[in-house]
Amino acid sequence: MSTKPFKFKEFTISQDQCAMKIGTDAVLLGAWSATEKTTDSILDIGAGTGILSLMLAQRSYAQLIDALEIDDDAYEQCVDNFEQSPWGDRLFCYHASLEQFVEDIEDQYDLIICNPPFYSEDYKTDNTQRDLARFQDTMPFQFLLESVSKLLSGTGLFSVIIPFKEESSFIKTASKLKLYPNRILQIRGNPNSEIKRSLIEFSFRESETIIKSLIIETDRHKYTQDYINLTKDFYLKM
Repeated sequence: MSTKPFKFKEFTISQDQCAMKIGTDAVLLGAWSATEKTTDSILDIGAGTGILSLMLAQRSYAQLIDALEIDDDAYEQCVDNFEQSPWGDRLFCYHASLEQFVEDIEDQYDLIICNPPFYSEDYKTDNTQRDLARFQDTMPFQFLLESVSKLLSGTGLFSVIIPFKEESSFIKTASKLKLYPNRILQIRGNPNSEIKRSLIEFSFRESETIIKSLIIETDRHKYTQDYINLTKDFYLKM
C-alpha cells in the first residue's frame, strides 16, 4: 500500500507514518456526511491521517473541528497534515483515547464522524500499529456509541461507516442509547457484488430512515456517475 502523499483537489495528505492509508471508505464518509450552515463544531473520532477532518473543513463553515487520535505516529502525522492545509486555524488534534476524551471534555458537537476499526472477526497481523487501527477491540462499537451519546449535541448528527453485516446490530445498540438512523447509504463495489459497507447517519430524532444504495464501479476503474458526483470535489481525476 502506498506511503506517498495523496493529493486531493484542495489539500494533500501525508500518510507514511500512519498504519491506515487513504482508502475509499474514508472518502465516501467524508463526502456523504451532512453539513449544515449551522454546523459549528465537528469531532472526528480516530482521525488517522486527518482526512475526514480535512474533507469537512473543505465542505463546511464549522469554526471548530476537533480530531482524536491515540496512536503516536498517526497523531503527529495528523497534526502535520492539519498545519499544511488551508484550514489549519480551524483544526485541532487531541492525542488521547476516546475514554480519556469523554472524561476530560465537557463540550458537545454538532457533527461527530468516525471511520472506526471493525475487523473484529479477522486474524491479526504482526503489525501492532496496523492492528490498532483496524480491529474493533480497540474501540468496541458499544463504547463508541455510548461515547457519541454523551458528546453529541441534542440536535447533532453522528455519521459512521461500518461493514454491512454489522448494520442491524449497530442500529439496535444505538437505539438503546436513543440514537436513531436518519439516513443509510449501502455500498457495493460493482453491480454484481454484495453490499460491503453501510454509511449511517444517526441523531436523537426518531424518524423514518431513508435508505439508498451506491455502486462504485461498473468495471475496473470505470466509476459510476453516482460515485463521481459524490467524490468529484475531492479526487483530482473526477
